[in-house]
Amino acid sequence: MAIRTRITELLGIEHPVVQGGMQWVGTAEMASAVSNAGGLGILTGLTQPSAQALAAEIERCRSMTSKPFGVNMTVFPTINPPDYKAYTQAIIDSGVKVVETAGTPAVRELWEMMKPHGIRILHKCTAVRHALSAEKAGVDVISIDGFECAGHPGEDDIPGLILIPAAADKVKIPLLASGGFGDGRGLAAALALGAEGINMGTRFCATVEAPIHHNFKQAMVDHDERATALIFRSFRNTARVAKNGIAEAVVAAEAEGKPFEEVAHLVKGVRGKEGLVSGDTEHGIWSAGMIQGLIHDIPTCQELVSRIVADAEAIIRNRLASKLA
Repeated sequence: MAIRTRITELLGIEHPVVQGGMQWVGTAEMASAVSNAGGLGILTGLTQPSAQALAAEIERCRSMTSKPFGVNMTVFPTINPPDYKAYTQAIIDSGVKVVETAGTPAVRELWEMMKPHGIRILHKCTAVRHALSAEKAGVDVISIDGFECAGHPGEDDIPGLILIPAAADKVKIPLLASGGFGDGRGLAAALALGAEGINMGTRFCATVEAPIHHNFKQAMVDHDERATALIFRSFRNTARVAKNGIAEAVVAAEAEGKPFEEVAHLVKGVRGKEGLVSGDTEHGIWSAGMIQGLIHDIPTCQELVSRIVADAEAIIRNRLASKLA
């Protein structure tokens, strides 16, 4: 038995499991391992320091897998934005056919660049209204991201159990369920809720191939589902990160009404990257979702994807079917 959905058909992958783009984590090692496992690996475009470096990373990934993989391009609200169009042109010139996007409405300019080249666009949304708008604009897949997720869950605070079927009721193009997924139960549930696959970030960080220090992987195994913090709430740019001293200091500063400038030095991306390399889980903030509570080991990507699919198949075939009178 295999799980075949519109996602597997559209993306040309064996299993309906996608690795989301993750800053500092979505390298060729990560993406190729997921693709080789039968899912869809994603390189994180802005992890690379330039468009030229991204082009080189795409070629490096291509040398590590013969299977489909994609690239993530997230358009952040920032004072000094990178040259998004140059990165996008590098993706086009490299012949990549799947791109995951997220972020501000400015991402639509990138869609217009990509569409003529037959690139499949997977757009991540945290609200049904945004999903419908993206569908109308011509994207190919919606990745609907529930409140449980790592990173930016939006400001509506709608968990996946509601958000996924709410989106499935209205969105006609294929739907990926994102936020809070990490095992076969989640995949089976996502399919039941109307999605046609799952998008995982945090769970793939706790794998052998993830290019981060082992201390972070072990921390995710040790943490439970309560070990996250919501920061930047007062700035209307909510982010879910692993709970540590830095995250708690940011939450405390926000509670006192302090401006972003008071915490900027604590949350710099470079500082977070330094921690991921050194192994100091208290050095900066790092993204992690509530799914930490369901992470109990550090498998290879092959082991993880195979287990998720096998468990989901068993749940659908045995546990659910056995409940029918």
